[in-house]
Parts: sequence; structure tokens; C-alpha cells
Amino acid sequence: MDLLLVLTYASLCIVIFKVFKIPLTKWTVPTAVLGGVFLIGALLLAMNYNHPYSETTRSYFATVPVVPQVTGQVIEVSSHANEVLEKGDVLLKLDPVPFQAAVATLEAELKQAQLDLSRARTLVKKQVMAQSDLDRAQSRVDELEPKLTEARWKLDNTVVRAPSRGFVTQVTVRPGVMAASLPLRPVMVFVPIEERIFVGWFRQNSLLRLKKGYEAEVAFDGIPGRVFSASVIEVLPAIAQGQVPASGMLNDGASLTNRLPGRVAVKLQIDDPEFDQYQEQIPRGAFGQSAVYSDHMHHVAIMRKILLRMASWVNYVFPLH
Repeated sequence: MDLLLVLTYASLCIVIFKVFKIPLTKWTVPTAVLGGVFLIGALLLAMNYNHPYSETTRSYFATVPVVPQVTGQVIEVSSHANEVLEKGDVLLKLDPVPFQAAVATLEAELKQAQLDLSRARTLVKKQVMAQSDLDRAQSRVDELEPKLTEARWKLDNTVVRAPSRGFVTQVTVRPGVMAASLPLRPVMVFVPIEERIFVGWFRQNSLLRLKKGYEAEVAFDGIPGRVFSASVIEVLPAIAQGQVPASGMLNDGASLTNRLPGRVAVKLQIDDPEFDQYQEQIPRGAFGQSAVYSDHMHHVAIMRKILLRMASWVNYVFPLH
């Protein structure tokens, strides 16, 4: 954006020199240059501090790794990539045969154990069998019932279902693949359909001019020539560069001293009604730029708005980053 401002001033100087036929002398040229340095420098200082700009703004979204609760071979992939699914819709199915066999075995064992328990109660009443034998029969039933419940749960989970309304994308799993119940080996990536999150990453110099409720604007690379009104809904209270995760090792200065200062994450809400028609045209994760307009030196904000629109128009030709 600074370059755009310099080019604008240079173009304005050229027009003035041409229109008013000002000669290029050792006085006029340095005056124009020095005047530009002071003028542009003062405007940039006032604008950049009071109305901060982020060249790195992105639409973020959460994903849910699809990990089967049981390990088995995939026999059917029911969902299609990027097709909207409702909660409970089938994503894929695993071979149920070994789980059905386990359920059948435990059902037979439990049925026999319940018959033995009933017989033992009768014999104890007749004082033909000892109470300890009845207790063992009861323990056997108590042991098999939770095992059967677990086996039925595993059988039910051979059908993997959508956890919420959303879609799966980049589906590469095929029948015959062995799906494991390991967190490090998801078979799909599920994208819940939720309200989109837009975050602009601002320099820490702008912290005093980044507050909830301030007016903002967002321009996407994928929608050149358009700028959408927004507002600041939250300034995230933590920066990744300062985090100290728990571990079994002591931290030293080398590991904690990160030369990069880190950017402040500012959550934005696009409230422009015209953005609704573009919602489905830009993918989740789309990249763009944003600006926040504080209550200080509000008259300078017009320059930031002009520069943001110029940057958006440039996206018709080439990206700025």
C-alpha cells in the first residue's frame, strides 16, 4: 500500500508539472521530492498507526478428522466429496462379519449363563446347591452383560456417520482399505458447515488502535474490485510466539527467544449484505487483506479506504503478495 501511495503522488506531480508547465530545474524537482517525503511520511505515520492494515487476512474453518472407533476393512464408501450431509448420514462402512460373530458368541454365552443362574437359584431354594455356586453363576452373568454391550457398540460403529451437518472433501479412501482406530490415521476430513471465521493478522504497533466494535473492511484476492464492510468482534488475547507448552525438558533462552515479534490476531465479522452472494464462490481458507478504522484521526481513514480499494483493483492483474 505504501508503494501505491508513492506512485499516486508521483503521478500527481507529473500531471502538475505538465499542466502548469513547470520547468524541471534544480529547485523544482528537489522541492517536489522533499515535499513528497514529508507529506507522504506524515500521512503514512498517521494512517498506519490510527487505521492499521493487514496484508494477511484469511477465512478460517474447523475440520474434524474422521477416525473409526473400531479397526476393520472398508467395504463401502457411502459419501461423495463435497456433498452436503446431515448429522448421522453414513460416511463409510467397515466389514461387520467379525463383530457380528463376537456379538453372536457373547449372546449365546449370556443366554447359557442366564439359564445356569436360573437353575442355580432353584437349586439353592431347595438347598441342593451352595450359595457360593449361585454367586459364581451371578458373577458370570454380570461379566458377560457389559462384554455384550461393548461388542454391540463395536458392531454399531462399523458404520461411520457424519458428526454434524457438513461435508467431506478430498475423499481418497476406497473399499479394501484397512481403517484403524488410531487418532494419527484418519480416513477422511469432515468439514462442519458453520459460520465462517475471518481473521486479520496485524502488527503489534497497532495494538492501541485495535478494539472490539471498530469499523473494518475486507478485500479478497478471489473477488477483485470488491471491498466488504466489517467490524472487529474480538482481538485474540494470546500470541503463539510466547507460548510455553508443558514438557519434560527445561526451556532455555535460545528456544524461548523468538526474533519474530508475531502478529496480533483480530477476528472480523463481515456484515456487508452484498457479501452473501459471494459466500459460495470463495472457498474456506480464502486469502485477502483488511483494514481497521479507529476513532482517532477519522478524516485520515478515507486515504486508507482508497488504498484498500486500489489494492483490490490490482488483484485483477496480479497479487500484491
